[in-house]
Amino acid sequence: MDNINLLPIFNSVLYSILGIAILLVCYFIIEKLTPEKTWHEISQNKNIALAIVFGAFIIGISMIISAAIHG
Repeated sequence: MDNINLLPIFNSVLYSILGIAILLVCYFIIEKLTPEKTWHEISQNKNIALAIVFGAFIIGISMIISAAIHG
């Protein structure tokens, strides 16, 4: 138990936080580019089509970030 290497765990946590931060930045950029407030439109007006589009957007950006971080 003396030779526990914490570097891979630290790297995993660091890259996870970095990926989530990049995803949030991308979301806020898209939020600013769209004409209406998307979160209000999805939650208050129950716009299913917009929810599906934003779900696909988040999955797509997450896959790009994952591939960029993983290598």
